[in-house]
Amino acid sequence: MAQRFRGYLPVVIDVETAGFNADTDALLEIAAVILDMDEEGMLIPEQAISRNVEPFEGANLEKAALEFTGIDPYSPLRGAIAEKDALEAIFKPIRKAVKASGCKRAILVGHNASFDLGFVNAAVERCNIKRNPFHPFSSFDTATLAGLAFGQTVLARACDVAGIDFDNKEAHSAQYDTEKTAELFSLIVNRWKELGGWDMVLRTQEP
Repeated sequence: MAQRFRGYLPVVIDVETAGFNADTDALLEIAAVILDMDEEGMLIPEQAISRNVEPFEGANLEKAALEFTGIDPYSPLRGAIAEKDALEAIFKPIRKAVKASGCKRAILVGHNASFDLGFVNAAVERCNIKRNPFHPFSSFDTATLAGLAFGQTVLARACDVAGIDFDNKEAHSAQYDTEKTAELFSLIVNRWKELGGWDMVLRTQEP
């Protein structure tokens, strides 16, 4: 894994939020899927973690965003926890996986990844977390990769073309979207390997 992604461990992240501004709008859900590699060098989704998040003090809650996601931020049924606790619950197994894989850091994989990374970085700063496992600005964007591989940039449509089951009723849940994004990213990377792309690159680097 460390050799395949230049020392970075891909970790799929999805967030559900109360708006588009990472500095002012609440982070409401965060989910991660840690990827592993089998003996044949194929990516496989390995470990999934998700947490519902309490809005931080003074957070903005856009009505349109809440209507879109269907999330009631203050419902006791959510079992939401403080933002810092949620981040640490996500980061702890990621740090462990980074070390186990021989990588130096995690790199975020997301569908429109800059959005997710922006909210993660803003939450890390708010919570004064010193050990953010993710690269601060680099990421893998499955919207771009799916546009290249399948001619689709919307997650549901890309999954449909790729042959991945996608239930629109489950969409816009961080856990569900993360799992589907992990399947999509793994499929694209594995397909490239099957076509000889990754092995071909390795052969050209051999002395």
